[in-house]
Formats: sequence, C-alpha cells, structure tokens
Amino acid sequence: MLDTARDRVAAAGRRLAAAGLVVATAGNISEREGDRVAITPTGAVLAELRPEQVAVVDLDGGQLDGPLAPTSELELHLGVYGRYEAGAVVHTHSPLATTLSCVLDELPVIHYHLLMAGGPIRVAPYRTYGTPELAKVTLDALQDRGAALMANHGAITQAHNLDTAVELSLILEWACSVYWHAQAIGNPRVLDAAQQREFFEAVARRGYGTKSAATAEEG
Repeated sequence: MLDTARDRVAAAGRRLAAAGLVVATAGNISEREGDRVAITPTGAVLAELRPEQVAVVDLDGGQLDGPLAPTSELELHLGVYGRYEAGAVVHTHSPLATTLSCVLDELPVIHYHLLMAGGPIRVAPYRTYGTPELAKVTLDALQDRGAALMANHGAITQAHNLDTAVELSLILEWACSVYWHAQAIGNPRVLDAAQQREFFEAVARRGYGTKSAATAEEG
C-alpha cells in the first residue's frame, strides 16, 4: 500500500539525516496520496529508515499498513492536510531552526530565499509535543506559509510534494544559519515590502525556473 510514497518518505528521512536536520528518532515526515498518508513511524531512526517500516494511515488517523505505529505528531500532520492543500509535511529538530525558535517570535526575511516559504517565518508558541494544542498553534503559524518554527521545539514545512517540503526544510535551516551569523556581527538588514515585491516581479519577468537553456540565452 502506497509503496512509492513509502519509498519517498524513507528516502527523505535518510536525506534529512545526512544533512544533519534530524538526529536519531527526532523528526517526522509524511506524504499524502488522496485519502491516505505515508508517515514515519514512532521510534524509527530516520537515517536507517526502510520503506517497509513506514506507516500508512487514513485521514482520520486509522492505521492501514505498517508494522509500527505512526509518529506521535500524527495529529499535526493530519491537521496540515485537513486545513491546507498540502501534499507533504516535514517536521525536524534541526539545530539552528530549533535554536532560533527559542529566542525569536518571527524570523524576518533576511534573504529572498525565505520568500519561497511565503515571507517572514512565524514562531508558534510552545506546547507539549504530540498534543492537539501543539497542532493548533502550529497550524495557525503556517497560515499562508510553507514553513514555521515551533518554539523551543523545531521546524515544520508543508508543500504540494515531498521533494519541495524537504527543500524548504533545507532552505529554512540555511536561512536560520545566515540570520544567526549576521546577528553575531550586528543588526541584520531585512528586506522590506518593496524589495520583496521587486523580487517577485523579477521572477515573473525573467521566468525563473521555467525557461530552457536555449531560451534563457536568447532572452
């Protein structure tokens, strides 16, 4: 059941572990196909995760397949699917995102890469892991965003597919690193509304990511 999605979830776990965004069993990943979700199991070491270990649940949380129970953050993942048009969710305890979640109320747009996540990254208030309260405040922080920080806990991303959700997790951790280093030197400059708007206008004008090499050379 959902063999391809389970392969992708397991591969994403190994990729994030190799990048240092998840350690041991800390973090969880899911991908949705219709009314079913492939999701990392509780207690699994993500660096060693195998597809057959990945759980499959319905949108009510009922387990349909897999030898292990789904992650304790199941309600959070299902909440994202219920409120937003997401196809995948990634939750990490990545070092710098978690560090900044302990001190910031919002990660400002210090680089245009953060605009890929929709703008400033909100920090959801702290709530106990695996609870409905944590799911609620995190879902609120994700409104109109592809990413959020979770106070004194970690980070979460959502996207239309798993590759994009993983990329957003990597970009978010990189942006947190940039902010941390800049803050150590001085007061980081932030892109204002006009500069953010100009970025989107430039993307639209240049067709970034949509042109072939030949077309780009001609343009």
